[in-house]
Amino acid sequence: MTISKNKPSFIKSLEKILSSNLPGEKAHDIMRTGPKFPKPLEYMKKKAIPSAVLILLFPNNNTFNFILTLRSQRVETHKGQISLPGGAQEQDESLEKTALRETEEEIGVSPETIELIGRLSTLYVPFSGFDIHPYVGWATEMPEINISVEEVDKIISVPVTELIDSNNLRIKNTSLRGIPVKMPYFNLKNEIVWGATSMILSEFKQLIT
Repeated sequence: MTISKNKPSFIKSLEKILSSNLPGEKAHDIMRTGPKFPKPLEYMKKKAIPSAVLILLFPNNNTFNFILTLRSQRVETHKGQISLPGGAQEQDESLEKTALRETEEEIGVSPETIELIGRLSTLYVPFSGFDIHPYVGWATEMPEINISVEEVDKIISVPVTELIDSNNLRIKNTSLRGIPVKMPYFNLKNEIVWGATSMILSEFKQLIT
């Protein structure tokens, strides 16, 4: 929906940028845990599951913030990880509607208060099989939050200034499925944001810087 004809300059600029060529995989690769693994045959045979997430921007303390969630231990996938609001597409539903519906279901923000202004590059996650379509939207004020306790343990409100701060992009040596890897991550509000969420935010970061 259209919220206001008098959009803030940041939102107007971002809307214009989102309609142009996106950095896509180059931005994703900055945050890709490596080395890359060959895809197991069982994942290559999987049909991709269409899904959508939302970067929801809102003004707060003279900047714009966005919302991340700490997923509960009760969800089916990515338990206990930091993520953007979102989930799998339902039958006969547009991906835009998926992003808005999942945001309402997870954190209680009404679609009527959100204006979508564009989308980022699609990201396929081979080990979960999700084909993620990230959308960007904004609200004129800090949204009223009502989390789904089944899906979300807490929300994290992150200023965009914290995302673009180069000191918050870090790398650690760890292991994944028993294999030593280098894991890039964003340190946001003292939370480790890695994997698909960090790759999506990496592209978003390039656009707003």
